[in-house]
Amino acid sequence: MTFALPAAAGDFVRGALAGSGVRLKLLDRERRDVRCLVDGQGPNFPFMFVVGDAGPYALQIVAEDGGKFALTVDAIIAAKDQVAPPTVLESPRLRQLQQKLSAGGTTDSFWKELEQEGTPLVETGEVVPPLASNEALVTFLYRGAKRNVRLFGAPSGDHDNLKRLGDSDVWYGSYRVPSAARIDYRLAPDVPELPGSEWERRRAILATAQRDPLNPLAFPADNIDVYAGSSVVELPDAPKAPWLKRRDDVPAGKTERHRFESKILGNTRDIYLYRSASYDPQATGNGLAVFFDGDVYLQEVGIDAILDNLLAAGEIRPTAAILISNPSPQSRSSELPCNPKFAQFIAEEVMPWAKEHGLQADRQHTVVAGASYGGLAAAYLGLQHPELFGSVYSQSGSFWWAPNALKAPPTKRPAEWLTREYVTAQVGDVNYFLEAGSFESNDRIGSILTTTKHLRDVLEAKGRSVQFREFPGGHGYFYWRYNLPQGLSDILRPNGDDGSSQK
Repeated sequence: MTFALPAAAGDFVRGALAGSGVRLKLLDRERRDVRCLVDGQGPNFPFMFVVGDAGPYALQIVAEDGGKFALTVDAIIAAKDQVAPPTVLESPRLRQLQQKLSAGGTTDSFWKELEQEGTPLVETGEVVPPLASNEALVTFLYRGAKRNVRLFGAPSGDHDNLKRLGDSDVWYGSYRVPSAARIDYRLAPDVPELPGSEWERRRAILATAQRDPLNPLAFPADNIDVYAGSSVVELPDAPKAPWLKRRDDVPAGKTERHRFESKILGNTRDIYLYRSASYDPQATGNGLAVFFDGDVYLQEVGIDAILDNLLAAGEIRPTAAILISNPSPQSRSSELPCNPKFAQFIAEEVMPWAKEHGLQADRQHTVVAGASYGGLAAAYLGLQHPELFGSVYSQSGSFWWAPNALKAPPTKRPAEWLTREYVTAQVGDVNYFLEAGSFESNDRIGSILTTTKHLRDVLEAKGRSVQFREFPGGHGYFYWRYNLPQGLSDILRPNGDDGSSQK
């Protein structure tokens, strides 16, 4: 049975055929088979195709034993009508601007308003489609780029390209984020496209990345020029942060800088020793925190002020800290990712040396901690030396890591070496405190959020105590400094606090 098809070259045709053992063929003007649209495997099968230039065409039904069938053609769309629907802007402010531009207006008043209000836009009403009750729409904006604008630190976890609003000077990117989020970011206009590897091309964003010119908030607050630091936006429901700033009414601890030469590693680095104001090396119940990237935790995070404030408020026990810096960025990349010699350096050189300087605590009150590669190193030390560390605190640990992971092609990239080690190893009596951000879900190399959850699951299966916290944020010390007070108070609770009143 044959049916004429009233469609012209380039038309899109969509339909469905119902019936068991029924085939559907497309025939050209000579009644030659063009293609089999349904192969008889039914009972219900949709089909679609684009009409060629050998028409008029026909549809032929071939039914076994005169079987019943139902043929429907629900759409024939001419080539001229095959256009994507117009983009509906999520942001109500941008929709208003779009309408103004369509009527022949300019963007001048829009930018003047933003010079007064600041950017990015944060909107909660009239967003399309509507937001959830705990969400806000954040729209990042840049004016006047020629080729592209990329968002360094996007809530997607990647370096996203902003879109251009028509042919105007407005570049934008809108994101639905938790209304309790804080975000730091940079804008990179006209990033060059370079020959080279994917990694080299990706890093080209650093050539133009800069703070948002219409956002006065920055981290750190004081910067040399627009290319230093990052811009900051704090959403309406972001939790208060009472522990970060140094207070005049809080006794300050003492921090000493030492140059430490390692025979095991064959290099020299800065190590800072912090002692709280009430720290007595002879007292029982002291706490001890060992941090990697120690200079960054001291200078950018302000860990000494955080510890002072927590102790003064009775949130933690009297505590000392060993803040271990890196000799160089290159050494950081070789020492922190699961390096046995670095673990030996900590266990055989740093910890005995710190004890000689009066910094010691029972292992159950000693925590090894760090962020990113430092968080990975902390978990590795917890596996290798449970006799020294009763707790591991990892902030956005790089658990995607495996040897040569960055050099391997994406389809053959090894992953999660340490988690696989934990699967087969005998795990000591160590408590784990793991954090990862909801913005850290990008899997270009490996999702920090997903791989942290994998490690959590493995540790729980091994019977270890694990606290996991997913925070509304991304990867960087800006985020980690806000989480640090809660993590330290969870781990270094005062004597007599059994954790039943955890926050």
